[in-house]
Amino acid sequence: MTSDHVWQQIAGLLASAHGRVALIAPFIKKDVFRAALAAITAPEAEILCVTRWSVLEVAAGVSDPEIAELAAQDGRVTILLCHDLHAKLYLADDRCLVGSANLTAKATGRRHPKNLELLIEAPVSHPEVQRLLVQIHDDGVPATQELARQIREQAELLKQDEDGSALILVTGEPDQQRTSWRPETRSPNRLYRIYRGAKHDYVSEILAGVVRDLAHLDVPPGLDEQAFSKAVLARLYGMPEVGQLVTEGRLSMTDLQQRLLEADGCTEAQAQRAAENIGEWLKYFDEVRVVPTGPWEIRQGRELA
Repeated sequence: MTSDHVWQQIAGLLASAHGRVALIAPFIKKDVFRAALAAITAPEAEILCVTRWSVLEVAAGVSDPEIAELAAQDGRVTILLCHDLHAKLYLADDRCLVGSANLTAKATGRRHPKNLELLIEAPVSHPEVQRLLVQIHDDGVPATQELARQIREQAELLKQDEDGSALILVTGEPDQQRTSWRPETRSPNRLYRIYRGAKHDYVSEILAGVVRDLAHLDVPPGLDEQAFSKAVLARLYGMPEVGQLVTEGRLSMTDLQQRLLEADGCTEAQAQRAAENIGEWLKYFDEVRVVPTGPWEIRQGRELA
């Protein structure tokens, strides 16, 4: 068995394609994607590429949004993004390979050291393959070169982070790996503009903070503002320190600050700022208000005039 056995499996399958092709993997690198397209010799082939673009993952170097450029040059390719994608599947007409290998050099054995991977042939008619294809059709968001550019720009901002804290690779269990995140920007109204790639004149330090928040939020691409706000709010209420607001409808800022201090091992000043930021985010994304009751409290319900 050759060292690039997995790649030979994929390349052989793609070379046999006459019509329908699908490349489905969370991580796809540009050079391997180029090789995969070259292996598909049928000019009439309709190629569907399904992947996910996370700013954290792109910054970590495991995925290249620049595959959008190759897709546009090829002319046969449509790219869809599925935020929660973990499946790896390669399809040509009525055959497919399913298993563990992403479309990267290490996974396919095109570079050493290589990963230990597995791909097994299955019929496209298999119920689980069909279930996956249907879900991709329902959930996939079209990828564009403009979105690819935005993802890359944000990833480069993360790579410039001096302490490296933003470069956390999110793969299988993102909630477990992002528990230490706290809102950094004091102005949550900036988040959606940057998320959608809108023009702005923010200074680099402010922009970097917003991008770090977006990266750790890990919100799916392509959401409208209402859906975006709902996703951010779910992340906020998923923070253990904010749980009291959900159960009791109120949360002492003093208690919140103390919980942050105990959880993160940060300084009192850092805990105070984090608590204040959380309060600003909750005010912006939900119907809460901050009221003076001895120590300040965050309370659910609209703020009265």
